[in-house]
Amino acid sequence: MFIDTATVKVRAGKGGDGAVSFRHEIYIDKGGPDGGDGGKGGNVIFEATENLNTLLDFRYKPELKASDGMNGGKNRRAGKYGDDLVVKVPMGTLIKRDGKIIADLTKHGQRQIIADGGDGGFGNAHFKSSVRQTPRMAEKGELGESFEADLELKLLADVGLVGLPNAGKSTFLSVVTNARPEIADYEFTTLTPNLGVADIDESTLLIADIPGLIEGAADGKGLGDQFLRHVERTAVLLHLIDAYSNDIAGDYKTIRSELGKYSDILVSRPEIVALTKTEGLDDDMITMQTDELQKVITKGTQVMTISSTAGYGLNELLRQLNQQVKTARDSLVEESTSLNNVPVLTLSNEQNTKAWSVTKEGDQYIVTGEKIEKFARRTNFDQFEGVNRLRDIMKKMGISHELVRQGAQGNSLVRIGSSELTFLEQ
Repeated sequence: MFIDTATVKVRAGKGGDGAVSFRHEIYIDKGGPDGGDGGKGGNVIFEATENLNTLLDFRYKPELKASDGMNGGKNRRAGKYGDDLVVKVPMGTLIKRDGKIIADLTKHGQRQIIADGGDGGFGNAHFKSSVRQTPRMAEKGELGESFEADLELKLLADVGLVGLPNAGKSTFLSVVTNARPEIADYEFTTLTPNLGVADIDESTLLIADIPGLIEGAADGKGLGDQFLRHVERTAVLLHLIDAYSNDIAGDYKTIRSELGKYSDILVSRPEIVALTKTEGLDDDMITMQTDELQKVITKGTQVMTISSTAGYGLNELLRQLNQQVKTARDSLVEESTSLNNVPVLTLSNEQNTKAWSVTKEGDQYIVTGEKIEKFARRTNFDQFEGVNRLRDIMKKMGISHELVRQGAQGNSLVRIGSSELTFLEQ
């Protein structure tokens, strides 16, 4: 079963908590703090593989969770890191978070961290100083990233077959490649994309057969709108047209119109047009149909004639496709190289956004900011020293001063992320 979209819950591991511990050994009086740090939570990592071509497995795995880090121990023993979860996906998989692409895995073995594991909390040994000889606090481990990821598969092929239903795409693919698509003399025989590898001379071509398009496909009619994404990444389009069509120019314009509605980039792809099923036509009829096509096709587009059942013109077509694919791939490499040479602009300190902000909502004061929220998440609010440490950090960052400026008084309630504490004037 071919599945090209899926939604999964991704959950990275929680970091382990730091430990509060003191040395207790014979003959050693007043042993110092020796609580170890917690281990980092495991990451969720996606890896592209050439051994998969569908997202079907994700329909049965709605949640992907990495393991948590272990808590720290006595004698400064750090907790074990949580194991990463490595998830195999087909090459060509896009991973989106809140509608934004966070990963595009196009090469075999390519890996990307999708959800980062939470950092482990520091043990009390970390907080020992000349003024704090017996710290009785430790940090909590942070939660790992957790969100719903939308997966979308876009097949990676050299050549994408497009054309109206029953144009001969499946027959062509079955003859020139190792693919075995369903073939019958009625429309919409192909209900899912098919991939096949064609050998030509000393090269190979990966060819994708896309279910037949109809007028209005880009607007949701028929089947084509579900699968047009699979020709977006092809280097060259092979547009197959039934040579027996009564309106061969109209058939061509219908498909080109649908491609253009779906994507400006897609319609600009290099294209070869091939008349199919020509084994039963004489030369005059083929010439007439070819002349009709020449009136509407893009200037410079090559028109060829083939018969998949008779094997006529197939090697010549594959050679032309192979040449165009190489040319298209080379131009993409040059474009990528030129983009890498574009200078990167960085923001000065004055342009950076403020590290934190304070707003008042009713009787509460809301403090936001990545750094202070991270400190709050790691604070164990059951430990008096830990809460006081957070207050010290707020003072050093200037947050306490801003709270006073906005009217905060002793015992005013302050919320940082999901944590709450009372404000103490200092």
